[in-house]
Amino acid sequence: MRNIKLTIEYDGTNFHGWQKQPGLRTVQEEIEECLLAILKENITISGAGRTDAGVHAIGQVANFYTDKTIKCEELYMAINSIIPKDITILNVEEVDENFHARKSAKAKHYRYVINNFKIHSALNVNREYVFKYNLDLEIMKMAANDLIGKHDFYAFKSASSDIENTEREIYDISINRVGTRVIIDIMGNGFLHNMVRIIVGTLLDIGSGKLDVCTIKNMFETKDRTLGGQTVPGCGLYMVEVIYN
Repeated sequence: MRNIKLTIEYDGTNFHGWQKQPGLRTVQEEIEECLLAILKENITISGAGRTDAGVHAIGQVANFYTDKTIKCEELYMAINSIIPKDITILNVEEVDENFHARKSAKAKHYRYVINNFKIHSALNVNREYVFKYNLDLEIMKMAANDLIGKHDFYAFKSASSDIENTEREIYDISINRVGTRVIIDIMGNGFLHNMVRIIVGTLLDIGSGKLDVCTIKNMFETKDRTLGGQTVPGCGLYMVEVIYN
């Protein structure tokens, strides 16, 4: 069996997330339907991360197994010729049989885009979050430093998540202003459900003065989600890259 790795870009606006769900349009199902049409076999792909509804990807990764002999370049062209326009397969390559898109990942890089302006951009309404209040980026950076390292992120997960191991490690976080936009990049070994969106919401509330700069420390100490900020919407979130080496 050949192990095929896909690198994928998608606009998540019209999807109910990555993971296949009965009766709902998802990225996984759209790709699997294309593979069925091309390879004439039922394929199940494994994704590096299960992005939520509305969340985008610049470099999502998935893999699947097949015994078909089609060349990777031919498969690349075939999928992109029939796949919906809000998904693009950026690369197709054959990898070691032990490679797994999620289990083999060493780090993941997510980005959140905020339009820090009083009105929305018509062209980017589904690709960024409008936050109209003034932001002190230096205060946000001070608070973000508390996220670096290995912590129990229990207070930074969705209330609906019942995962038991909530320890994760953040390797790097950067906050930069580009025009009216504030870009937050986070890299870590893994992320809980809604973790990035809760981190961003908390940093925004700290930067606008609604929450204290020590809020993140207090959330770690108490494991109390209610101390943190909002869970920002999925439209501003991007899976940028999955790192394997």
